[in-house]
Amino acid sequence: MTLATEPATSRTSDHVLQRLSLLHPKLIDLSLGRMERLLAALGHPERRLPPVVHVAGTNGKGSVVATLRAMAEAAGQRVHVYTSPHLVRFHERIRLAGTLIDETALAALLDEVEAANAGEPITFFEVTTAAAFLAYSRVPADLLLLEVGLGGRLDATNVVERPAACIITSVSIDHAEFLGPDARSIASEKAGIARPGVPLVVAPQAFPEALATILAHADAVGAPAFVADRDWSVAVRDGRLCYRDANGLVDLPQPRLVGRHQVDNAGTAIACARHITALGLDQAALRAGLERVDWPARMQRLDGGRLAALLPPGCALWLDGGHNPAAGEALAQVLRGLEAGPTAMVVAMLATKDVAGFLAPFAALGDLAPQLVAIDLPGDHATTPAATIAAHATALGLAATTAADLPAALRAAGARAGAGGRVLIAGSLYLAGHALALNG
Repeated sequence: MTLATEPATSRTSDHVLQRLSLLHPKLIDLSLGRMERLLAALGHPERRLPPVVHVAGTNGKGSVVATLRAMAEAAGQRVHVYTSPHLVRFHERIRLAGTLIDETALAALLDEVEAANAGEPITFFEVTTAAAFLAYSRVPADLLLLEVGLGGRLDATNVVERPAACIITSVSIDHAEFLGPDARSIASEKAGIARPGVPLVVAPQAFPEALATILAHADAVGAPAFVADRDWSVAVRDGRLCYRDANGLVDLPQPRLVGRHQVDNAGTAIACARHITALGLDQAALRAGLERVDWPARMQRLDGGRLAALLPPGCALWLDGGHNPAAGEALAQVLRGLEAGPTAMVVAMLATKDVAGFLAPFAALGDLAPQLVAIDLPGDHATTPAATIAAHATALGLAATTAADLPAALRAAGARAGAGGRVLIAGSLYLAGHALALNG
């Protein structure tokens, strides 16, 4: 069957993506063999890319990529970006020279990849990554920021033989069913993106064993490592971002993204820009990038829209996609630093996530601990039941209840926070995308 014989409506990107998702029985099946076969059939577009910065890690990948993009674009560069998952629509994953891919181009690329794949088993992420590589190989750009989907060693993005640089952001426990049960095994998978002779920038690490594993692998493959708190450091002093490395001290504005964890993410991006001179980013570009960086659903304040209107006047609405224990700790730190006022949280989580681990840092806030309203994750995702989330919260000492859906939860949370308080939606990027879509 050829695509030309099908109704035109089946060739929209959504229809093609739905059809391609049926080509493999597993949503996630880490392997490079299928990807290498498909790329060979497509003429190896991964060999015709602009300079690549390859980014792996558990938390902070997207923020580091967003910060580097803002810096490079401030320098006048054309930047391709590949990230996942998307929040509202798939097109968010593929940015071509500064602009999200349009529907016509995406549908045509997916048709081309589907034809080259010839019905062979392939995962959704592999086929869409191949389509992205095709797009990036055909549109001129100065830089490609390539975010790993899951892990690193066997991720579909790990077919670029010699990137300009690699980055490993903070490593913590997540996706243990695919990457291993502890920080050491997960770090080993992340470190699999390191390449001989290619600079490897390493962000601050909470687990010493993760850092040791990353450095051992970098040494084994001959990747020169530039490590946080050894080769570079970042801190906030007197309201300014102070970055230091062997080349001296740089005084910069704090990143536009909210939270202490975003200071570390900004430092990681700066370290890459400073150590990889081929990127051509001067101090003016670093400054402008920090001031303009934007990354939705990372402590994003929703100042208007349909969901914000459900809250009492003066009650702030925040949104974050954090969903693992390290993200919970980072968000709790943010809440600790906000202005005084009651906080309520709306939480939904995938069934595979560590609910108690995510919520524990909020319980540790004491008098600042939020009240919680739990819901089932919208859509067809495998959700942790709202009652289970509430039970975990209660066991930790958090006041918790459940609601039928996000609007109902926001009304309940708003009543608890009141005017002058705040409501934080968190626990899942899928929930964050649902919230952005509903908010308009």
